[in-house]
Amino acid sequence: MSVEVLDGATIRDFVEDEQAFNGFVDDHFATLDVDHDGLLTYGEMMKELMSLRVLETHFGIDVVGTNPDEIALIYRSLFLQFDHDCNGCVDIQEFRAETKKMMLAMANGMGFLPVQMVLEEDSVLKKAVERESAKVSASN
Repeated sequence: MSVEVLDGATIRDFVEDEQAFNGFVDDHFATLDVDHDGLLTYGEMMKELMSLRVLETHFGIDVVGTNPDEIALIYRSLFLQFDHDCNGCVDIQEFRAETKKMMLAMANGMGFLPVQMVLEEDSVLKKAVERESAKVSASN
């Protein structure tokens, strides 16, 4: 982990660079696709969401004290955000589209003021910051 400074433009620029963005998303998709069939199942996606502690960190839900059926419903809803055609799995186009939508929403929420954040080394936000830093270094 590292502490980085970024703003909405850093994220937006990364998302708009199709080669960089799709390269990162495709690599991440391949990591999640455990059985290498080109599709993400509910189980493959849930392992990722649970390891990221999505419910606890992003929704403020205490999973220990919450009914397991309610937790399953929340995870199912998250999965359906990605499964646009509702066929029970997520393909690379759906994964790219939803990731892009989430990243642009984050960029819009951040606006133009710089924010200092702790970022995971292999996260999409870290890749956006690295891309921005490389651009700045190249222009000097």
